[in-house]
Amino acid sequence: MSSSYRAAGSLCVLAALCCLVSAPVHAARASALAGGARELYYTVVDFPRVDKIDAHVHVHGVANRFMAQAIRDNFRILTINTDYPDFPPIPEQQRAAVSLRQRYPERVAFAGTFSAENFGTAGWTQATLNQIDAALHQGAVGIKIWKNIGMIVRNADGSYVMPDDPRLEPILAKLQSSNSVLLGHQAEPLNCWLAFDKMTVRSDQEYFREHPQYHMFLHPEMPTHQAILAARDRMLDSHPALRFDGVHLASLEWDVDLVASFLERFPNASVDVAARMVHLKFQAAQNPDKVRQFLTRYQDRILYGSDDAYGPNDEDPVALAEVHRGWLDDWRFLTTTDQMHSADFAASFHGLHLPRAVIDKIYLRNAQGLFAAGWHSR
Repeated sequence: MSSSYRAAGSLCVLAALCCLVSAPVHAARASALAGGARELYYTVVDFPRVDKIDAHVHVHGVANRFMAQAIRDNFRILTINTDYPDFPPIPEQQRAAVSLRQRYPERVAFAGTFSAENFGTAGWTQATLNQIDAALHQGAVGIKIWKNIGMIVRNADGSYVMPDDPRLEPILAKLQSSNSVLLGHQAEPLNCWLAFDKMTVRSDQEYFREHPQYHMFLHPEMPTHQAILAARDRMLDSHPALRFDGVHLASLEWDVDLVASFLERFPNASVDVAARMVHLKFQAAQNPDKVRQFLTRYQDRILYGSDDAYGPNDEDPVALAEVHRGWLDDWRFLTTTDQMHSADFAASFHGLHLPRAVIDKIYLRNAQGLFAAGWHSR
């Protein structure tokens, strides 16, 4: 055997010995990397273990069974009173929210609201300020202004009262001076202004079939989506120190780039994803990186919310199962890489697999920061 073959043989033996020695090292490194991945990302198994806040629900009545489900799923909640005719009267909502917070002080916070009934009449402003004072005194962490401003409430001449109406100024000034949060639901999804066959998701089709009074496509005489949001933005421009929670992705749900522009324009604003997660899923089916980058870039200003409405009947196990299923489905979308399907549209999509640090902000830290007095420490 020539010396060259002996050298090659020696190198082969040496390489084999190195492989035998290094194999455990590579295995250990792979195990460490896998462990690191587990530390960086949550899984479905983590869902009941992780402390979370649903910062947009509407819970009425006693709701002990609802709270039992929230505790099982490790959720705290922000229940939001709303000037909505499908809900109980505002005083009843307020009593239920106060009672719920008293019974579950570590789990429940609430936001108050005000009635737009008799808007513009003598005494309305002072009565509304008194209503807000009472809610804040009873522990409300913010006050909601609903879509009836811009879409329902009219002046004597038939024109619509818009969010920048000067008669709302005393309310806005009070909230700004007291550092209270205004939760704003102005306008509706853009689908509201479209024909049914042009709407992007089935749930919007269902809602506007059931609520034709809010289906703006049927009411061309009413304000446009753009006009309502322009008035909302003028309201915010004139109150730069006002802390604002633009619920429902600030009614810009169809394009995360527009939500990003809103957040850039208003540095004191946050948004929640309540009832608009389906629109993020719809966009993720087409461009997941765009949605992932949006949630990552604005991770400090996005709050998780479901918009679940529950009660006053507390005896329906199907309703509880739907709440749990919705919570778990949203968690899976945000934390995993699973392929998913939605009943709202045909295309499949994958979970966004956001890092733990981002998830912890969206599901917990941002709500704690915005509504600092909301939940007693645990």
